Amino acid sequence: MKQIKSKSSGWNSFRMQEERSAFAFIFPAVASLLLFTFYPMISAIFVSFKDFNLINSNAAFIGLENYKELLHDKQFLNSLLHSLHFAVFVIPIQTAIALCLALLVKRTAWYSGLFRTVYFLPVIIAIGVASTVFRLLYNKDFGLLNAFLKIFGLPTISFLSDPSVSMYGIMILGMWKAAGFFMIIYLAGLNNIPKAIYEAAEVDGASKLRMFYNITLPLLKRTTAFVVIITTMDAIKISGPIFILTGGGPANSTTTATFYIVNQAFDQMRMGYAAAAAMILFVIVLSISIFQLKLFKSDVEY
Repeated sequence: MKQIKSKSSGWNSFRMQEERSAFAFIFPAVASLLLFTFYPMISAIFVSFKDFNLINSNAAFIGLENYKELLHDKQFLNSLLHSLHFAVFVIPIQTAIALCLALLVKRTAWYSGLFRTVYFLPVIIAIGVASTVFRLLYNKDFGLLNAFLKIFGLPTISFLSDPSVSMYGIMILGMWKAAGFFMIIYLAGLNNIPKAIYEAAEVDGASKLRMFYNITLPLLKRTTAFVVIITTMDAIKISGPIFILTGGGPANSTTTATFYIVNQAFDQMRMGYAAAAAMILFVIVLSISIFQLKLFKSDVEY
């Protein structure tokens, strides 16, 4: 009986040590989330109901006035449309490119590792550096892209100064920068599909194209859901390249919602107004993400 009690007490002390160790590992992450994510978010909610700015510290409570003004602010509504335009264009193309790259580098060849590195390199390049390089490439007078157009006798394009073209120039940069990251995600998803499924389909006489549509795509549904949701969030909150390439111009054609929020907060000093705009953007992104989760819901197990 004493041996059982001693074993039980020893097991309990071991469990307590494990729980303490687990708490010690989890605490920094939880503290970081509380301090840098949840606290700023809750503070932003309260600030959005105030006439708060960076000059006057006495912020008056104004209720829903910021939200009412935003719903009638054409510049804010246009910035939302620009963000959605960016997302609608980038999501399918970037997802398709990432999947194609993953299928290419999945093949076991001596050059596969080299191409994986080459395709992933844009991900590790700082957005500031990438934007500066693309600004030089897009230059109408001495840019590399327009130099190629001149060689073939084609008219030059004002990639950053034409309102009808400038957003697409930023889209190309965004897709070039992020496709390599999502290629790795798709590569992990492809490696998780059992080879036995493909072998069985091959025995049944299925072609490569049929196996892709009937096996690969359905079993990558969860991976695709992750890629699409993350791409949507990144696309809607795009701002870094816009600051460097266009500054929201020309004629506000590249002013996205995030760029507009930053401008209102730090240029116009309307922190409460910007916080309200950020809350509206948060609700839009959350709603789209929930819809996408339901759309890509899959019961397929493998």
